[in-house]
Parts: sequence; C-alpha cells; structure tokens
Amino acid sequence: MRLFIFLILIVFCPWPAYADDWQPLFNGQDLTGWRANVDPKAFTVQDGILRVNASSQTRAHLFYVGQDDDDLEPFMNFELEAIARAEPNSNGGIFVHTDMSTRDAKLHLAKGYEVQLNSSLKEKRKTGSLYAIVDLDQSPVDETKWFRVRVVVQDKRITVHLDGNKVIDYTEPENVERPASRSGRRFSPDGGAIALQAHDPDSVWYFKEIRVKRLP
Repeated sequence: MRLFIFLILIVFCPWPAYADDWQPLFNGQDLTGWRANVDPKAFTVQDGILRVNASSQTRAHLFYVGQDDDDLEPFMNFELEAIARAEPNSNGGIFVHTDMSTRDAKLHLAKGYEVQLNSSLKEKRKTGSLYAIVDLDQSPVDETKWFRVRVVVQDKRITVHLDGNKVIDYTEPENVERPASRSGRRFSPDGGAIALQAHDPDSVWYFKEIRVKRLP
C-alpha cells in the first residue's frame, strides 16, 4: 500500500520530487554542455578542475547550453552552487538571467546580473557583490582557498551566500530604471543563461563543482 501511494505521488505530483534534484553543470572531465562566446582557450579542464583565464583584455564568457549546442539553456527560478577559488589578485564573475548580447567593445555582457568574484586590488567591488547593484567593499572569504558560492533566484529576488553566510539579499523593484550603460541589468521574465566570466589575462579562477536546482 505504501509503495502504491508513493507511485501515485510521483505520477500526479511530480514537482516535489523534481525540486529536490540537483543538475550538475560541470562533469569534471571536459566542457560538454558549455560554449564560449569568444576566446575558447580561456576555458580549460585540468585534473578535474575548470580553469578560467582570458588570453586578452577582451572579456570572454562561458555559457551553459546543456544538450543543445545551438541554444542557451534558460533558467528562471533556481538555486545555483559552485565551489571556486582563485589565484591572488584575480577578477571574475558568475552571470545569471543573461545571454550572449554585449554592450561595449570589451564585450561586457549586456543583460542579466553578475555575482562578482574578485580579490584584485584594482576593482573595488569584492567577491559576493551583485555588481553595480549591491556592492561589497571587503571580501567575506579568502579567494585563494576553496569556497562555496550559492545564488538563489526566485521571481525578482536574488540572494548570494558565501560558505553558508548570506551576503546579498536584493529584490528588483517594479519598473526599475537603470543607467543607459546598464539598461539590461534586470531579470528577464523568460529567465536566461548562466555564464562564467574570464576577465583578463592576470586573473585565474578555478571551479571544481557547478550545479543547479530549478525552483517553482
């Protein structure tokens, strides 16, 4: 009887079972499921670790495309986790609700929000910042050691946790207005892609786990 009830719940209430499922985005072997917009050499896999290091001053981004290499895989409401570390004095970022459109000659992404990853002296927005929206002037973690980044997007709210500590809790206002140079810095009603940033040749970031869980 218990088995029968369990099967009925799976058939007619699929969401709770699905909601507990984490989807690994990085397989630890290669870049299957990912595509760079430019500078593919900026993204390599070595000894099970994803290494991110731009070969020029032009920004490069690695987008999750899933099984279909022709289209970016959109995520609307989700929980994203990554385990990351960096070489000293490194800049980078994780983008959500984005796409491949760019806004300037350095190929900064035009759409979505960036969760900043940064220990460089030059850039004042530190790791955990919601770039140019809610900025942290001090990093809550030591980027040279492995740490966990957790990003939760639910409707128009985004939270960022570093090693289990919440550092950002931001809700996008209705009819939000942005400066013209960052007009696309907002949530998309259809969701958007997840992307990693290769910022510059002097910045090296590593990822050994990236996974996502879709939310209702």
